Amino acid sequence: MQAIPSGERQRLGAMLDSHSQVEVMGQIAQFSQAETFSFAPPPADGAPGEVRALVFNMERGVHLAEIGDFLESCPEARPFDVILANELDDGCVRSGGVHTARDLAERLGMEGVFGLEFIELVNEADPKGYHGNAVFSRWPVRQTRVVRLPEQYNWYFDRQRRIGGRLAVLAVLDVGGRPLGVGSVHLENRTHGPGRAEQLRAVLDAAEEMFPDMPVLLGGDLNTNTFDGRDKDAIQAVAADPALQRRCLEEVERYEPCLPLAARFGYQAVPAGNRGELATRRKPLPGGGHLDLRLDWLLVRGMDVTGSRNISTCRECWPFAAPDSALAAFGGRELSDHNALWAACRFHG
Repeated sequence: MQAIPSGERQRLGAMLDSHSQVEVMGQIAQFSQAETFSFAPPPADGAPGEVRALVFNMERGVHLAEIGDFLESCPEARPFDVILANELDDGCVRSGGVHTARDLAERLGMEGVFGLEFIELVNEADPKGYHGNAVFSRWPVRQTRVVRLPEQYNWYFDRQRRIGGRLAVLAVLDVGGRPLGVGSVHLENRTHGPGRAEQLRAVLDAAEEMFPDMPVLLGGDLNTNTFDGRDKDAIQAVAADPALQRRCLEEVERYEPCLPLAARFGYQAVPAGNRGELATRRKPLPGGGHLDLRLDWLLVRGMDVTGSRNISTCRECWPFAAPDSALAAFGGRELSDHNALWAACRFHG
């Protein structure tokens, strides 16, 4: 995507003091673009019986080399055919100024689609300040679309100060002659369950229109906290109460209407039930420690799920790191504040 000069970004941001996000975003063409790039070799002949999908919030791609090592060497993450990714930077100082989605697609030898979620305004030295979601595929991308979601929180008046809002990136893949609809979805954390359900409905309606009569995989950080992310008292109450913490992991569907909504549209939420380790997000707490949350999901329609697992991104779970790799040399505690989710999905017939 073409960069917007820093001064112009700041001018557009200042308009939000008196204009809505929708009005300002309407003046920025990049918010309606789906940027594509291809580093995938020509696919082999024949249609595979199943697709292996990975859902991964990469926390801005700040540790991109290590994430690349992780994806190439982690046995639990492989094999993967599709990655539905959240939080990837393009031209932000905090992540080295690179286009993290494009660079990751090149390293993995995959096709990619990137959609712009926010333009960051805090650091005026950012070359672009772009931040968004991406789809990566080993199979050809035939059609793309970005879906802007109904606003539930205005990020300009947050300490992070941003132009933009949540979105989904949709694509039709050609999987050996079979069409497959996929989407990377990021719902709002700073809202309540009904707000997230309104956003997911926009995604599901768009998928109905774009993916008629084809199997669909939608995945990402749905931010299913089970509480209102704007309510600091609610967060502290959950952190202090083991029963409420269990709700965040074991009873999510009772408190997050977006999941029953997806079921009414014919989608199965993965992982289902209470199997194994369910936490996919470690939310830091002001006094230290973290709150385990179950935020990341794969929504599957028209395919059979034959297996799924959560994959820790914490340092102690990397016995597979090659001795001379960036992953082995990493000095942090975690690659991302989210775990990854892997699932194998088999075509019908």
